[in-house]
Amino acid sequence: MKREKNSNPKHSKIYLVGGGIASLASAFYLIKDAGVPGKNIHILEQSRVLGGALDGGGNPQNGFIIRGGRMHEEHFVCYWDLLSNIPSYDNLDISIKDESFEFNSRFVSHAQARLIKEGKRMDVSSFGLSLKDQADLLKLIFASEGSLENIRIEEWFEEKFFETNYWYLWTSMFAFQKWSSLAIMRRYMKRFIHLLDGMPQLGGIMRTKYNQYHSVIIPLQRYLEEKGVHFEMQTQVTDIDFEITDDYKKATALHVVVQDEKQEKISLNEYDYVFITNGSIVEASDNGSLEKAPVLKDKSVSGAWMLWEKIAKKDNSFGNPGVFSDNIDLQKWYSFTATLKDDTFHDYMENFSGNTDGTGGLVTMTDSNWLMSIVIARQPHFVNQPKDVKVFWGYGLYPDREGNFVKKKMSECSGEEILEELWYHLKIQKLMKPVIASGRVNCIPVAMPFINSLFMPCAVNDRPDVLPKKAVNFAFIGQFAEVPNDCVFTVEYSVRSAQMAVYGLFETKKKIFPVYDSIHNPAVLMRAIRAIHR
Repeated sequence: MKREKNSNPKHSKIYLVGGGIASLASAFYLIKDAGVPGKNIHILEQSRVLGGALDGGGNPQNGFIIRGGRMHEEHFVCYWDLLSNIPSYDNLDISIKDESFEFNSRFVSHAQARLIKEGKRMDVSSFGLSLKDQADLLKLIFASEGSLENIRIEEWFEEKFFETNYWYLWTSMFAFQKWSSLAIMRRYMKRFIHLLDGMPQLGGIMRTKYNQYHSVIIPLQRYLEEKGVHFEMQTQVTDIDFEITDDYKKATALHVVVQDEKQEKISLNEYDYVFITNGSIVEASDNGSLEKAPVLKDKSVSGAWMLWEKIAKKDNSFGNPGVFSDNIDLQKWYSFTATLKDDTFHDYMENFSGNTDGTGGLVTMTDSNWLMSIVIARQPHFVNQPKDVKVFWGYGLYPDREGNFVKKKMSECSGEEILEELWYHLKIQKLMKPVIASGRVNCIPVAMPFINSLFMPCAVNDRPDVLPKKAVNFAFIGQFAEVPNDCVFTVEYSVRSAQMAVYGLFETKKKIFPVYDSIHNPAVLMRAIRAIHR
């Protein structure tokens, strides 16, 4: 049996395992470009909510919450192509893409307090790189990716590199750690070299109008529902059967558990397909509260990771999940979302930073043991957020370190204790004391055991190809499928994997958009070299 592109999929059923952006994008391209009837598409999601890592929820009474946010920029060609076809949350006559570009033309990223120390803004006009650091960065750009397998960033650079402005900007912007993959850092440097000159001010970084769940996921879900797509929530895929021969590899059945109790088997006929989101960066996350720290969970409660482990044992081309999921202490970090029925903090930060909300981006406290960063999005950040309620988000990359003021690990801290540590670093404890005493502040911390799993050092075959060799009716999509030359931890990567899967299995007469290639633009390269030498 040979893989042949399906040119008449009217009788095909397509099952999409997972309800993140990769599956939603796959459903869109299956309908638009492959001609699959929407009613033939089934999205199987184990939770009650779609969106994966693009989330956002809550209310003013109990507090809003965002686990994290994905970075956007102008040259996410696959992502913006997708969103150019989807009406926005507020206005069905405007696409999400057009809304986002118009929004970012009014609220331009130009952070003026990107790094701070001892409560004061730092001068980031120079990256602070030594000649050795500069040479190491340039040498990395021109190294071959194959030569960097399983190598950590800290194995390439001298220890002083990790005390430079460059590293503080880099690690807080992208959430890289010293032990993250050097090969992936290289991809980022090549892929985003056009942003390097503006990195100290977050120049070129774009945002959605609201949080990414309301701005992207709800409109996508609405669009797909109108096309007849089935959303089967609280449906966990626990295993997938394959028929594997010397000539072909074929998925034959899905084993599912519906609402935690009813076990079912979905047999696949000769016309059917399955797209598998293998792994997840927000699986097994746990929310704390103002009074309580979140609980760090493990892989045993993670449906996505357990599924990948099961199917990886069936064929060596299905990847190596343990590389990405077996070192939680190196993969976790904690985020927090604060909800304030008070303007004091936001007014202070506007005066302190010189940025109105929505124009500043990350503020990183370089002397924080937790390496804490916060960001104030344009308000309102939620569609149900009243004018007198403010929201901000933050995270700490080193949650197992003791705080500078609160003498506890971040991982052991309640939302109130995390805010106490933040006020200390900003030197506003007296300012915020009456606000806290008034009970007008809430803070919800989140433990995310797998959030940095996609950055773990790995080898070429640890991620399965989107379309493994000899696979005839299935694909891997999302952050743990191999997408050459593009960067994990981006929405672009997930949407590109969806294009690769759909265009590879179905006759669409469409080509995958090429990765934006600014590294070969002489003007961009010169600006980057000048920036490195500042």
